[in-house]
Amino acid sequence: MVAAGSARDAAASRSGSVACVVLIGLTGGIGAGKSSVSASLARRGAVVVDADAIVKELQQPGTDVFGEMVERFGPGIVAADGSLDRAAVAAVVFSDPEALAELGAIVHPRVHDEIVRRVAEHADTDHVVVLDIPLLAEAGWPGLAGTIVVDLDPDVAVGRLVAHRGFSESDARSRIANQMEREHRLAKADLVIDNHGDPEALEREVDRAWAWIHTLHPAI
Repeated sequence: MVAAGSARDAAASRSGSVACVVLIGLTGGIGAGKSSVSASLARRGAVVVDADAIVKELQQPGTDVFGEMVERFGPGIVAADGSLDRAAVAAVVFSDPEALAELGAIVHPRVHDEIVRRVAEHADTDHVVVLDIPLLAEAGWPGLAGTIVVDLDPDVAVGRLVAHRGFSESDARSRIANQMEREHRLAKADLVIDNHGDPEALEREVDRAWAWIHTLHPAI
């Protein structure tokens, strides 16, 4: 299903006369399969700017982000090898909204700046650049030609997180509860990818999304 909105209004064939990047937003709740969709789009030729990967880069020991996180949350978030103990961070912030907001204040501005820098590298190309951002529906992003939401029932997502990613059920449900509600996220979509099927069905959904992307005028 393609939702009514900016993407539909922008749909048209490209003129081909001027190279211009096509910027696509990709989001979805935890466990929905966004990373699988992102990887599939990359195999089709998209340039993926992965916010989660950027976060991990910016949280390496010796970075400003790492230092500020340890200063705020204490040495208990540092693993024995000196790296960030992500499970320890999650245990602190996902049960404490104030701590989660403080973590966001440390991390999000740096991630935003790095995403902007990476997108700018493709400004004079006709590349399809996919912004893989978990909080895209909440925060938005300027200049998108369209937004794709990967959709999965939260109960199914919990089962997949427990079975495939080692989450406890309570942890999975807590993280989902901290995100935007499914209906509100879907309302932000120009195109929805349904991930309730098997991997082959998901590939067909990505084929549909890739064809849709190529109907869009660049928006930046």
